[in-house]
Amino acid sequence: MTRPEHRSAADHASASVAGPGARPRNDWLLQVEDVRKSYGPREALKGVSLAVGPGEFVALLGPNGAGKSTLFQLLTGLFNADTGQVRVCGHDMRHAPVRALGRIGVVFQQMTLDLDLTVEANLVFHARLHGLGRADSQARIADALQSLGLAERAHDRVRELSGGNRRKVELARALIHRPAVLLMDEATVGLDPASRRHLLNEVLALRANGVAVLWASHLVDEAEAADRVIVLHKGKILAEGSPQALVDATGADSLAAAFLQMTGGTEAATPSLE
Repeated sequence: MTRPEHRSAADHASASVAGPGARPRNDWLLQVEDVRKSYGPREALKGVSLAVGPGEFVALLGPNGAGKSTLFQLLTGLFNADTGQVRVCGHDMRHAPVRALGRIGVVFQQMTLDLDLTVEANLVFHARLHGLGRADSQARIADALQSLGLAERAHDRVRELSGGNRRKVELARALIHRPAVLLMDEATVGLDPASRRHLLNEVLALRANGVAVLWASHLVDEAEAADRVIVLHKGKILAEGSPQALVDATGADSLAAAFLQMTGGTEAATPSLE
């Protein structure tokens, strides 16, 4: 049973900053409303609602098994929600999936690149899937690889790259079609601290371009730079607010301590990014 003081801290954190209702409905690029998803008798998501606006970096923070992966499966059209709605730039994922998915870029937890193709070939294939012409795709690929420091690796096979550089290629691929919404699903798993920091900084910089970012992680330090943090636990949203608002609401001395207090954890997931 949830302790009364636990509930009030989460409620306070959620109310302490502007939530999804503070913007006009058509200003949100990603909207999730009262989404539920079950696998047989197990309810993985229990009425989840969230929204992300232009130029906003929102961290979806939750321990393993919280429902983050299930939510991302719904956001990327792999499964449909049992009830509720997912909208991307106003397009309903259930009724207009092609339009909705066309506005999304995604980096999954598991790598999905073709290891035997070159970096450039992987990106060209993705560009063609989105209907980009040859000249346009070549220009975008060159710009993306240059900005990520991979211009000299364009003709290397992906299997020759380090884990950090493979993630950079996946980020470049996710951005080639210039999506409005970028989804990052535990994208730093398996990376060393320097690679994690570099990837996080690259994604944080996208706010200047108006991209709406939803970054899912169980690592608290990755959420500390977020505009808002949404704490997901056992399929429910416990709290939502700026990192400092969650700290203040729980009376904790850090975001890690606040997260543990809300989720009842016993060990902080806070490996250093330094």
